[in-house]
Amino acid sequence: MKVTIAGAGIGGLSLALMLHERGIEVEVFETVGEIKPLGVGINLLPHASQQLRMLGLEAGLAAQAIETSTLAYFNKFGQEIWREARGLAAGYDFPQFSIHRGELQMILLAAVQERIGLDKVHLGHAFASFEQSADQVLAQFTRRKDGFTVQTECDVLVGADGIHSSVRKFLYPHGDQPRFSGRMLWRAVTETEPYMDGRSMFMAGHQDQKFVCYPISQPLHRKGRSLINWIAELRVPSGELPNSDWNRKVDKSVFAAPFQAWKWDWIDIPAIIDGAKEIYEFPLVDRDPLPRWTFGRVTLLGDAAHPMYPIGSNGSAQAILDARYLSDCLASDPDTSYALREYEAERLPRTTGIVLRNRMNGPEQVMQMAESRAPSGFKNIDEVIPRETLEGISLRYKRLAGFDKDSLRAKI
Repeated sequence: MKVTIAGAGIGGLSLALMLHERGIEVEVFETVGEIKPLGVGINLLPHASQQLRMLGLEAGLAAQAIETSTLAYFNKFGQEIWREARGLAAGYDFPQFSIHRGELQMILLAAVQERIGLDKVHLGHAFASFEQSADQVLAQFTRRKDGFTVQTECDVLVGADGIHSSVRKFLYPHGDQPRFSGRMLWRAVTETEPYMDGRSMFMAGHQDQKFVCYPISQPLHRKGRSLINWIAELRVPSGELPNSDWNRKVDKSVFAAPFQAWKWDWIDIPAIIDGAKEIYEFPLVDRDPLPRWTFGRVTLLGDAAHPMYPIGSNGSAQAILDARYLSDCLASDPDTSYALREYEAERLPRTTGIVLRNRMNGPEQVMQMAESRAPSGFKNIDEVIPRETLEGISLRYKRLAGFDKDSLRAKI
């Protein structure tokens, strides 16, 4: 069996490694001509780090990433709403890692090139189209340097090419537009002094004004410093999806003013914003869940299949879980068509639930509850939101996303 993957992001590279591990031939095509360690931070929750440990990548991750100890939510006055231990500190068998997205991608790419071969990763090749018969797929890619069409035959084609997936657009050419939340994100990294214990993630505010912060560099942590990944979020007045570049550099003056008073005894958010060298603007978007991902021998994976709001730290994790289940299905069933349908039957409803729950703010709804019930702040959070309510929100989301402790231990 041969599988062709369109997209060398986290999902596509994870799938390539998992397929190779099962003895399945794999080839990866990526649009960009050179993969560089670009982007900002992401979180790898225990269900994702479990899968990467199984691929033998944990040591490389641990050398670069922060092993997250705590997640805490605060209101717009810096008052604590909810705090919980994370990863090993919470009793999991697997850590939660916070890492620069580009570094994770480079770790995965190096493993693919070493284990599968440099000649199996084709950079600068954009997906164009496919044709399929009962027993094969003929996929066409456009070589960007000269416009030449490259064709490859395979048994399965997987679109793992992100939220702007060309494979998804080929399958759904009409009526599948991004769904804009009306909120914008500004993302950057800033080197600074550690806050809390130097390994904590926090979120402050509410759904119309929020700030997210977590450290992502173990090498800097060892030196007593922190490389902070941060996200500022605001509702925009027009509520319309911008037509400009979705990853453009902007000046802090575009968004920083509403956060100027967010200086508390344990963090100085204006200083973190001021310390960033480059700031990128993103609209907070997803797409409506699809009725199906699989068409014969072609299917979708990761953000190409289920783009979701970056709430609950689950986008990359769900792509990795897609890859694990798809590779298991293809390895265990000689009927490729049935294996792809089995993958879809398992993963589509699970990820649809996360997409829809993230539109309701996922576990971050505790901040909105505090804002709605105590807009002027509180003296005792238990009088605003009972502790059992906070615990229930956290646990329900973990179960939905598949990283509650019972679910993970059942998979060992």
